[in-house]
Formats: sequence, structure tokens, C-alpha cells
Amino acid sequence: MATADVALTRDITVGKSLRGKRVDVPGVVFQVALLFCLFVCLAFIVLLFGIILDDGLGTFQNRGFVISDLPSELEKALSETWTFLTHPEGLIGWFATLVAFVGLPLAIFFSARGRHWKILVAMVVGFVIVFGIAALVGTSSFLTSDLSRFPERAGVSQAIFGTVFLAIMTAIVAFPLGIATAVFLEEYAPSNRFIAFVRLNIRNLAGVPSVVYGLLGLAIFVQLLGSDIGDIPVLGGTLVDIFGEGGITGGRTIIAGGLTLAILVLPIVIITSSEALRAVPQSLREGGYGVGATQWEVTKSLVLPNAFAGILTGTILSLARAIGETAPLILVGAFFGTFFTTGSAGLSEKFSTTYTALPQVVFQWATDAKSEFRLSLTAAAILVLLAITILANVAAVLLRNRYEKRW
Repeated sequence: MATADVALTRDITVGKSLRGKRVDVPGVVFQVALLFCLFVCLAFIVLLFGIILDDGLGTFQNRGFVISDLPSELEKALSETWTFLTHPEGLIGWFATLVAFVGLPLAIFFSARGRHWKILVAMVVGFVIVFGIAALVGTSSFLTSDLSRFPERAGVSQAIFGTVFLAIMTAIVAFPLGIATAVFLEEYAPSNRFIAFVRLNIRNLAGVPSVVYGLLGLAIFVQLLGSDIGDIPVLGGTLVDIFGEGGITGGRTIIAGGLTLAILVLPIVIITSSEALRAVPQSLREGGYGVGATQWEVTKSLVLPNAFAGILTGTILSLARAIGETAPLILVGAFFGTFFTTGSAGLSEKFSTTYTALPQVVFQWATDAKSEFRLSLTAAAILVLLAITILANVAAVLLRNRYEKRW
């Protein structure tokens, strides 16, 4: 018998022995009440998901996946990726090219040299999954079409692009700042009233409505950092030379939206990371100090690796929340309407033009006068958003199970 089964059997036996043979009527009633609440919650979830599936699957059946086109779409995805990497445009294009042709070969070389076969297998599986999803998406006209005034032509390709890059920008900004802040508060900050005041305000900020962060993003990232910065004393001319007349963020762009969502989830990242760091036993730190390690060595080699699972889970779940936010995006310039086009703009140019995201499209279509938008297309867009959110949650669960420590 496995060790886990033996431990479970022992716990059950000990529990029964401690409780005795007396029937605990209030306890049974309490368990039934809890079970009833669970079934009610599951019923609501199943009912809601069933309605969305019933309304949205028709769109994918009519404009959905054509499996026979999968090989050609896979070839197209590979060809477009190669063209993008060999003909880089802008800072983002050059960065992607550098990562693909320098960083990736180095990672493969050092992984093979160190015989880290799991990393190599993870890379191969990741490439297969990414290009497989790209090819599958390419077979659906609903997922590859732009917004349109006509329901039969409307799609969510622009919204998917906006959602993915908003998530990437949120992760790039919020994760390092939030984790670094949590490490300082838990490992380095002194125990005084000021630090207690900071912790209290961080917890309060986690409960602030998202529309307030939208107003903050509108004031700072759109109006202040997105306006003409040439009039700023001393640094104004230099900043114009670097960022152009559109300011640092360019106004109502995807950059302003990503920064706003990053500020929105920053308190949540700090709180979840702090809880993960606090869960590491103090005895582990004391053991490190006992063998002569410095505070930096204890934090780097003992605390952070053992808190990694909790930090990763909390950050990914906070990212899933950011993906579904609508109110902040409305305020910081996400497109609200039935049609817009980016033309033949390159990837770097899309960061300075009109953008939208899946929550915004769902809200927009749900309030449209045409029934096709309100019912089938809205439900189909919700299914796409749910798929992205579920992928993020599944990644969080898998990574947590992979790196979780039991004390």
C-alpha cells in the first residue's frame, strides 16, 4: 500500500476513535447544509456555462474549425513567424529576433550540456502547442476576422491580439514589481508602524473597484505620459527625441491599457507573494544563518525557491483576473464600436494605434441592437475568453503541483 494511502487510513481510524460512537446530529446537519451550498453553486455554474455553450457553439459550427485546413494553416503560421523574425520591425521585432536566433540556441546548448532533458522536452512541447493552437485558430473565420458592422463577418482576431498583449505587458510590469515588493516587506523591512501602515494600505488597494484604477490610468498613462512632453523643463526635449511627440505611452494605446491593468493587479501580486514567502518555515531561514549564510544568500537559495510555487500560482491567477477586466479599458481608450482597422500595420505599429480586448468586445456586442450580436456572437466571444482564462488557470495548477513544497 502506498504511503499516502496508509496515512489516510490512519487519519480516518484515529478520527473515528477520537469521535467515539456518539451520533453528532448538529455536525451532520452542518455537513448537509455545506453540501447543499456546494450543489447550488455548481448548479449556477453549469446553468450559466450551458446557456453560453448553447448560444455560442452555433457560431463555431458555422464559422468554426475546418480540420482539413489544419496543415495549410500550420505551414502559414510557420512561414509568417519566419518572415517576422527575418525581417524585424521596430524594437519589439529586433528583440524577438535576438531571442529566437541567439537566446534560444544558447538555452538549448546549455540545457543539453547540463543534461537538463526536461527543459528540452518542455521547449519542444511548448513549440508544438503554440504552433498547433495558431494553426487551429487559423481554420476558424470567427477567430481570424476583424470587427465588423455585419454579424456574419464579425470576428475577434483584434480582440485576441489585444488581450494577449495586455496580459504580456501586465506580467512584465506587475510580476517583478510585486514580487520584489513582497520580498522586501517580508525579508528585509523592519517591524515598525510605517511598514504596518504600508501593508494595511496594500491590502486595502486590493479591494478598490477596478474603475478607480481606470481613472488613475486615464490621468497618468493617457493624459500625463501620453501627451506632448516637449514642455517638460530640462528633460522635455530629450524625451521627445526618445519617445516622439506622442509621449511615453502614446495616449490611448495598448501600452496605457497594459500599464493600467498592471497597477490593478499589483496589490494582489504583492499579497499572494507575501503569503507564499510567509509560508516558508522560519526554521529554514535559521538553519541558513546557522551555517554562516548571509541574508541575501538565505533569501536567494532557501526562501525564494521554496516559495516559488505559491508566488507563481498567485501571479498567474491575478493575471487571469486582469484578462477579464472591462471598466479600466473603457476609460484608458479601448475601442468601443463595431468596426476599426489597423490596415497593414506591423506588430510594433499596433502598439501606438487603436486597440481592443475580448472583455470590451463582449460588453460591446452584448449591448448591440442586433440580436445576432447580443446572442450568438457575444456567447462565442465569451467562450474564447473562457478558453484563455482556463488555460491560465490550468498552467497555475500544473506549475503549483510541480513545484509545491510540503512541510
